[in-house]
Amino acid sequence: MAKAKQAGKTIKVTLVRSLIGTMRSHRATVRGLGLRRINHSVQVIDTPATRGMLNKVSYLLKCEG
Repeated sequence: MAKAKQAGKTIKVTLVRSLIGTMRSHRATVRGLGLRRINHSVQVIDTPATRGMLNKVSYLLKCEG
């Protein structure tokens, strides 16, 4: 995620709920964001594609501007 720090705006995303019992596509989306376990945080670039991923699994995440 070195590019995320170089790009303009980033969003800090934290996984706050378990992936157990969620749909397979939602688990894949969380992994695509780079999250591995509960309370793991990553910085992602603020793009329309990333926003769509965040909206899809918003019930599992905490996002900070």
